[in-house]
Amino acid sequence: MLRIAIQKSGRLSEDSLKLIRECGISFVSSSYKLKVEASNFPLEILYLRDDDIPGYVQDGVADLGIVGQNVLVEAGGSALEVEALGFSKCRLSLAVPRGAEYNSVADLQGKNIATSYPRLLGDYLAGQGVQAHLHTISGSVEIAPSIGLAEAICDIVSSGSTLLGNGLREVETIFRSEAVLIAAPNLSPEKQQLLDQLRFRMQAVRRAQRSKYIVLNAPVAALDAVKALLPGIKSPTVTPLAEEGWVSVQSVVEEDKFWHIAGELQAIGAEGILVLAIEKRVG
Repeated sequence: MLRIAIQKSGRLSEDSLKLIRECGISFVSSSYKLKVEASNFPLEILYLRDDDIPGYVQDGVADLGIVGQNVLVEAGGSALEVEALGFSKCRLSLAVPRGAEYNSVADLQGKNIATSYPRLLGDYLAGQGVQAHLHTISGSVEIAPSIGLAEAICDIVSSGSTLLGNGLREVETIFRSEAVLIAAPNLSPEKQQLLDQLRFRMQAVRRAQRSKYIVLNAPVAALDAVKALLPGIKSPTVTPLAEEGWVSVQSVVEEDKFWHIAGELQAIGAEGILVLAIEKRVG
């Protein structure tokens, strides 16, 4: 049985559990249980503090973990990463009080900076040739400038609303992060096989999330142009319609390209364009 460690609460926890369920793995979660076992896949889920997950996986207490790259790199466990998962995206940024003068990172030379990520920040500043005094605190980093602890902070940013609410402005992004799947070194062959099965399912779910199934009607005269826009996974499916001179075309498109392609399809005479979600996409 594989043991996977996930954050016990918060958005990363919710997204991790959602992904596991979308992989067809059934389990009953509870707010008071710190571990649960899946009913249809050899997987046990451990609910831990996010900062503890890299250590548990490194030591082999858990076989796998889902954790933010920011936490993983700060813990020095980058070698454990096996798969980027595409959710819980955020950035680690420097911020200063709104009224403070700031032209470049060189302005932080000799200043006090509060952060929960001294390793990431220290590496960044060293690369910029800047020496500053880092104050490591575990939470409420944004309050540091207003109480005189620091002239700047370095913290995780998603929307930026927390910075604004505390009178700060973001000035530099030093690291971009997303959720990643990590694995313990030297898994047994049996556990490695289970990990491969789990990654196969996760990849199928992620491919589906990035893709849309598209169905449309098009004049036969425009078919070559339609096929050029919709290559599909291998090639589009084309079916004659009852109305002579028209065909139905079915294909798969990447979601981030859809609106551009839809405009071009309409321009060459395509009609009745339908877009459908894909639950899973294997291969």
